[in-house]
Amino acid sequence: MISSFFSKAKPIHIATICVLLLFVFIITKTNTLSEPLTFQLFFEQTLYFSFVLASLFLLDFLVSRNNLTKKNSYKILMFGLFITVLPETLCNTKILLANLFILLAFRRIISLRSQKEIKKKLFDSAFWISLAALLYFWASLFFILIFAAMILYSITGVKNWIVPFTGVIAVAVITMSLMMIFNIDFVAYLNDFWAYSFDFTGLNSKRIIIATTILISYGTWASFFFIKHIKNKAKTYRPSFVLVIISSLIGLLIIAVSPNKTGSEFLFLFAPLAIIMTNYLEVIEETWFKEVIVWVLVITPIIALVL
Repeated sequence: MISSFFSKAKPIHIATICVLLLFVFIITKTNTLSEPLTFQLFFEQTLYFSFVLASLFLLDFLVSRNNLTKKNSYKILMFGLFITVLPETLCNTKILLANLFILLAFRRIISLRSQKEIKKKLFDSAFWISLAALLYFWASLFFILIFAAMILYSITGVKNWIVPFTGVIAVAVITMSLMMIFNIDFVAYLNDFWAYSFDFTGLNSKRIIIATTILISYGTWASFFFIKHIKNKAKTYRPSFVLVIISSLIGLLIIAVSPNKTGSEFLFLFAPLAIIMTNYLEVIEETWFKEVIVWVLVITPIIALVL
């Protein structure tokens, strides 16, 4: 049974999910790429897949390091299955890299709990989010997470509140310098940079509708239990769980305002949703019910393909 297999944290679990992601990546790229296979194309796609694997490993690391779940592999299982359910998340290279930067920032934000090297962590998190925003502007909404963390972790001092802005300025200066060196038109770059849209017709296909309905339904139901059990967590860890909820809400907001809704923007939601779903699976006592939840995610892509 899948839920029993992933109930412990073992290296074979990561290997299994890596193989699953590789299979989904190859199938997705085979169906979406039209150019002939060349060494350059192979190298580029291998690099893009490395972004996916890096995100998986980073999620596993930050969750385990900060005790956001118990010692199991459900979080990587959920992350892998979410991508399988909605493989469109693998199609936008910029979002793949932007999401990796957001996870790097989230790792630094969550680690503010220790109250050590606060300024360095604030700068790093703002720096990573700024890089993500260069690739996908609406990733900048994750700046909310930095200031929410400062409030939740009771980080005071004017200097601390100024530090995130220095991270933004650093990225802006480096970017503008590089654009001047390589003669990149700054105005053209900013054209439609912060465009937004509430038109969801891009998601109007049976397969995407089924996938998003299941993901949103799972996330909503699990979030009620997640929020309910926050009070049972150790006091020092409660702010971290609140940040996970805020992160998921930001992910939903990005989906709502995204100018080109293709399904790839859902990737920003997967990491916090995987944490929320893992915490929910941990409180379910009935093994058969866990199996049903997991198998629905496994079967959904198959049903979607048939339709």
